[in-house]
Amino acid sequence: MQILRTPDDRFDNLPDFPWPPSYVEVDAGEPGGERLRVAYVEAGPADGPVVMCLHGEPTWSFLYRKVMRVLADAGCRAIAFDLVGFGRSDKPVAVTDYTYARQVEWTRAAAFDQVGLRDVTLVGQDWGGLIGLRLVAENPDRFARVVAANTGLPDGRHEMPEVWWMFRTAVEKAERLDIARFVASGCRTPPPGEVLAAYDAPFPDETFKAGARAFPSLVPTAADDPAAVANQKAWEVLSGLDLPFLCAFSDSDPITGPMAPVLARAMPGAAGREHPTIRGAGHFLQEDAGEELGRIVADFVTAGH
Repeated sequence: MQILRTPDDRFDNLPDFPWPPSYVEVDAGEPGGERLRVAYVEAGPADGPVVMCLHGEPTWSFLYRKVMRVLADAGCRAIAFDLVGFGRSDKPVAVTDYTYARQVEWTRAAAFDQVGLRDVTLVGQDWGGLIGLRLVAENPDRFARVVAANTGLPDGRHEMPEVWWMFRTAVEKAERLDIARFVASGCRTPPPGEVLAAYDAPFPDETFKAGARAFPSLVPTAADDPAAVANQKAWEVLSGLDLPFLCAFSDSDPITGPMAPVLARAMPGAAGREHPTIRGAGHFLQEDAGEELGRIVADFVTAGH
């Protein structure tokens, strides 16, 4: 496995993102015994209730900067990981190095084996939910509650929306993958230039973008896909798990929006709960309404403590 590491100076002068990175290493899952460096940032008191924030395609922990500040002010220990292939984490070069199962395992190993997180509140958006909900299903003893934000758990038994297929095709055919443009297109309010530059920072050139190129094709769209089978098992576990569950979706996400009522109906811990809709926010609701999402999560966490 050939592995790239983004130079540190690419992350100089990030706007509104003061937290220094920490790093752990996980097994790459290759016969050669390679290790992958996984990056994360933390905010808030070390003994506060743990809130694990997982980003998706094609962003990194920078996406959670507004959320983390609100959580920290509320006394939570907010910790945001960079998925392998993104942010400051290592980046395998081959698209085929990335699988759904590997992303779940790499994240599990980093969060639980290395950082030792327990009693976790998950906040998962986009792929952060696809990975995070699998972690909950496979490690329920590690979690205290779940916040699903513009995400889902596709299991190949339902057709993906046309807008998602358009996105997948655009990523597959792009000669140059314009990360900042994809992020901007998922926001209701166009982010300023320095923010878009921060989303480009992890990717000095096209060789660093294999993870971003791989992710759309890893979403299971057929019921016999190995990831679909694993997600079907996860649905079975989650639908019998009485963890407090909150759906905090935006009002302007054509890709994941329909999943909010599905999750709210399926999860026992979502019953009888008021699930907020965040107005005026797109797919990347952390950009459009990060402070509001942070307050919603903080209230959810502190109500349970």
